[in-house]
Amino acid sequence: MGSIEGGRSCSGDGKKVSQAASACARVGLRLFAVAVTVAMLSACTQHAALTDKSAVRAPSRYNPAEPSRIASSILHRRVAVAAKKRAPIATAKSPPGSHGFASFYNEGVITANGEKFDSSELTAAHRTLPFGTRLRVTDVATGQSVTVRINDRGPFISGRVVDLSQSAAETLGIVDRGVAKVKLDLVE
Repeated sequence: MGSIEGGRSCSGDGKKVSQAASACARVGLRLFAVAVTVAMLSACTQHAALTDKSAVRAPSRYNPAEPSRIASSILHRRVAVAAKKRAPIATAKSPPGSHGFASFYNEGVITANGEKFDSSELTAAHRTLPFGTRLRVTDVATGQSVTVRINDRGPFISGRVVDLSQSAAETLGIVDRGVAKVKLDLVE
């Protein structure tokens, strides 16, 4: 005869032990099914929130300074950026924000337009001007100027209107000062 543990027999052919094991397996399988169902419902709820027509529709005029109605949605940002089209720059001599401070940078790997950053080229970063725009940057204090090509985005510090490459900053003579008050003019 076998021993009795908790009212169950563990003797002989082991049918009772295997029945208990299969009962535990069924409970585990049910818990797994519940967990999968909860995960799928959660994913459906998130997907519905991201694909809501009002959330996907880009605003008629994109303004990054205005807070978005949707807190943080990668899908919303992609749509807003993709829908953001700029008209060609008019033949105005000065871009918006034509006076301000210029700074420079000499580190980076890839610029915002996808090309490799080269600090020896006469390039610059501007927040809104289209890539490839040629821009004359004039130091207001000294009158020195340099013509640069926009290939990056920035600067992201209040009051600064352009970030110059190391070479452009050296040509302008602002490396020792770090920043300089400048005037910007579009070059046709």
